Amino acid sequence: MPERDENFYTGHRERLREKFLSNQLADYEKLELLLGYAIPRRDVRPLARSLVKEFGGFYQVLTASVDDLVKVKGVGRNTAIFLKVVQQMMQIGYMGQLKESPVFHDEKILHNYCRVVLSGKQVEELHVLYLDTNLKMIADDVHTTGTVDTSAIYPREIARRALQLNARSIVIAHNHPTSVNSFSTEDVAVTTQVKMVLATLDIALYDHLLVANDSVYSMRAMHLI
Repeated sequence: MPERDENFYTGHRERLREKFLSNQLADYEKLELLLGYAIPRRDVRPLARSLVKEFGGFYQVLTASVDDLVKVKGVGRNTAIFLKVVQQMMQIGYMGQLKESPVFHDEKILHNYCRVVLSGKQVEELHVLYLDTNLKMIADDVHTTGTVDTSAIYPREIARRALQLNARSIVIAHNHPTSVNSFSTEDVAVTTQVKMVLATLDIALYDHLLVANDSVYSMRAMHLI
């Protein structure tokens, strides 16, 4: 690479780092900064934009599979693995916070955890987060994995697992791989059924969250449960 280009990329990345420290980076610029550490000797701005366009958003890029990432021109296996490590570190960090503090203490952490776990999935995946008496997370179980537009839910299995863990509350979370960004009538009906089954055991349903298009929607906030 010519010295002039080398100096340009060095200066550009330093400006990105300074913007990051000032909390002024757009999402694709954050991805660009991240990619710069994995691909240090190349202009990665076009690649960052391509990844966001391909997968739909920052979280979706991180949660895409290695196989899907390497299909994008310019992404090698090492870069794909690097992004997956970042995703897993974020997931571990959010989970640690949810295990230390009640979920209502900062619901943004709960929502970000669901984003980093469920964004970018190619099929629906339904998780159940089991909470203790202080509304701290005990465990996150993948309850079911479904198809592109549906996933099953089994209220009695959730109740059995809650008793096994001595959980006092639960949060249900699932994703929509398609562009549908609202709860379906079936979502609301089965959530109500879960709530009723749990109530007989004095276990509360705290919320049902939907991850769609890089956003998180709450049944509780929407007064659907």
